[in-house]
Amino acid sequence: MSVKDQFPSPDEALALEPEELAPFLLKYLCKEEQTGSSSVLNLHNCTLHGNLQDYAGEKYNEISKAITESWIWLEREGMIAPKPGQDRQWVYVTNRGKRLLESSDIGTYLKGNILPVQVLDPVLARKVRPLFIRGDYDTAVFQAFKEVEIRVRKAASLPQELVGIDLMRNAFNSDNGKLTDMSCIKAEREATSHLFAGAIGLFKNPSSHRDVDWQDPGECAELIYLANHLLRLVEKHSVTTRSSSSLSQ
Repeated sequence: MSVKDQFPSPDEALALEPEELAPFLLKYLCKEEQTGSSSVLNLHNCTLHGNLQDYAGEKYNEISKAITESWIWLEREGMIAPKPGQDRQWVYVTNRGKRLLESSDIGTYLKGNILPVQVLDPVLARKVRPLFIRGDYDTAVFQAFKEVEIRVRKAASLPQELVGIDLMRNAFNSDNGKLTDMSCIKAEREATSHLFAGAIGLFKNPSSHRDVDWQDPGECAELIYLANHLLRLVEKHSVTTRSSSSLSQ
């Protein structure tokens, strides 16, 4: 089984993040292991010029680096592990890796393309997007809105014991909230308070108390985008209120 049979085109592969290319690499390694052709279950051998040349062509250097980064990601996620009784460089596909393939969750990983890292807040890109790619939608949504809560508390300098809806109502109180843009009309100030309180009440608080079964990756991505937008608003309101405070002094 050649690399070409398992991987997308070189240009497509190079456009993927390591965690997005990793499922293709995992499937390739698993197929090789099943057929007894275990020579590529070694990073050095897998990325040799002779193994990749027919697939990568003139893009060999870039492809070998991309595969190396995905290999490291698979190791970190416990999808592959050092083979007992052999040199550290030899690996096998773990039960976790096989379960991923058997459950057809590869499609979940590929849906990571609907959450491009370049449009996400850096914290969501680092903490939430990997959860989404793995298909852990409940945790991804919870973590996204937890970050909103953390950012609001920090921006408004409010105490740790103030959480959830109460935190949002305090920070965005239409009359005296620390993150309230008093240049807006009252109806808009109240709407902002409702937006933040409603989002936290609907999408963060339930996950804190019970299992919330988010199954649709599209719906989950929409919620993460909502959290992403709320984080932008927090920054915008923080800048606005800081500017208003400095002008009033």
